[in-house]
Amino acid sequence: MSTAQKATRFQALICDCDGVLIDSEAVAARVLVRELEARWPGADVTPVLMPLLGQRIERVLSGAGTALERSLTAADVDAIRTVAEAEAREAPLFPGVVAALDAVMLTKACASNSYTAVVREVLVRNGLVRFFGERVYCADIVARPKPAPDVYLAAAQGMGLVPAVCLVVEDSVTGVSAARAAGMTVLGFVGGTHVGGDAHAHELREAGASEIFDDMNTLPERVAQWMNKAQARSY
Repeated sequence: MSTAQKATRFQALICDCDGVLIDSEAVAARVLVRELEARWPGADVTPVLMPLLGQRIERVLSGAGTALERSLTAADVDAIRTVAEAEAREAPLFPGVVAALDAVMLTKACASNSYTAVVREVLVRNGLVRFFGERVYCADIVARPKPAPDVYLAAAQGMGLVPAVCLVVEDSVTGVSAARAAGMTVLGFVGGTHVGGDAHAHELREAGASEIFDDMNTLPERVAQWMNKAQARSY
């Protein structure tokens, strides 16, 4: 069997954190809208901010400011990020996440646009460290955050794998774009309370997600199906 054929057999499952493991994106969105509306009276923040979710908070705030022709001081950005991270890290796990991770027999890693310390705290608080161990790769350890592929390339390199053998679960266009740019297969998750209607699923597909699902209880079956597809292609 050639190297290219071997690379089609998935060996790792890489999960985003916010919006995939914990239902935190809706929490973060509420905080950001609240904080910006307090600083920008009269601004219609929500429709501008929601499409930016999945990027680093600093980029979300910068993008919202550009779109609304408003500005924030560095102190404002630090204060908003601190509040948003504090509230979001208390968000609950998605139903079925623990059982799903238990059932998927692949090496697991977490790749997030957040900060390493924040993600590790979330994993510890929710008892997920046993699945991910030290395999946590965040935007603060690479040159460029998502949608650049750096975080996902770092995860593959950290596990000693080529990107093609990594299967990713992402909830945002930003994350899907990053994983696809890294050369990975992506399953798009739309079970978060911040996701509304079919439009988001369509956007994830357009960004490169190979499949869309909304229930973490079905993840093991979906991973098994992709493993079978990959194995069939290798012969």
